[in-house]
Amino acid sequence: MQILRGLHSPDHQPVVLTVGNFDGVHLGHQAVLARLRQIAEARGGQTAAVIFEPQPREFFTPDTAPARLTSLREKLEVFASLGVDRVHICRFNRQLAQMSAGDFIQTLHDAVGARYVLIGDDFRFGSGRTGDFAMMEKIGERVGFEVAAMHSVLHDGLRVSSTAVRLALARGDLGLAQRYLGRAYSISGRVVHGDGIGQELGYPTANIKMQHNRPPFSGVFVVQARLPDGRRIDGVASLGVRPTVNMEGRLVLEAHLLDFAQDLYGAHLHLDFLHKLRDEAKFPDFESLTRQIALDVERAQHWFRQHHG
Repeated sequence: MQILRGLHSPDHQPVVLTVGNFDGVHLGHQAVLARLRQIAEARGGQTAAVIFEPQPREFFTPDTAPARLTSLREKLEVFASLGVDRVHICRFNRQLAQMSAGDFIQTLHDAVGARYVLIGDDFRFGSGRTGDFAMMEKIGERVGFEVAAMHSVLHDGLRVSSTAVRLALARGDLGLAQRYLGRAYSISGRVVHGDGIGQELGYPTANIKMQHNRPPFSGVFVVQARLPDGRRIDGVASLGVRPTVNMEGRLVLEAHLLDFAQDLYGAHLHLDFLHKLRDEAKFPDFESLTRQIALDVERAQHWFRQHHG
């Protein structure tokens, strides 16, 4: 997969493209990308996705923007797994925010090589969000590319969306989030040195450097770690501020991997979140915390026995 910064093309090959945030790359997004691939194969072009970094709401209202489901790296990894040929990462800044909808459409054609554009039926773009499907279709016809709308994907009669995924995660319904995503919700990052408290308590943890400033949920979870060599290791993870031991309120993601003692420092680890065990809690002392961790591990082992057969 080719990754390009900005709206330009290194060649003159026509592309079939889509535009959006693609946060979470859920089933609705996947339907867009699958349709894009079908069109590209029929027309002999490449598939391309135009995304924004940061996402527009993170730029305009950073304090109230929704929690991000996927970091840029995670999003690109999913794109690659779905066979996207090219991704254009547009830095969303004041200049891009002020670009008119008409200029944006023209740039897709002139600079990126768009010959077919597939967008969501409710997609808005351009300065003041004045651009919509009708405008894209009208200008596209004039400059020389086709435009099609992709309708929403429904699950049990409800529209699959990034918002729906966030709500399911916030409620602790990881099964529903997984059905919306078509895969387990995951967070990835590099394993870094922690404070060693887990080791002292008898439950060593892999501390993962967070790319998410505000993850969509917190608590203690049954997880499965995906190691760089392809192995999958069962575990328990805590995501939150660790109120018993962390006086700074700093966000921490740490995982205790079951029956595993290998050094993972520096490795890039993916954690698939499979089931929520409980919310975060503050314990009066380390002894109480250790008893609770033992119970969390026991419950996780029971969950895996039930689900692994």
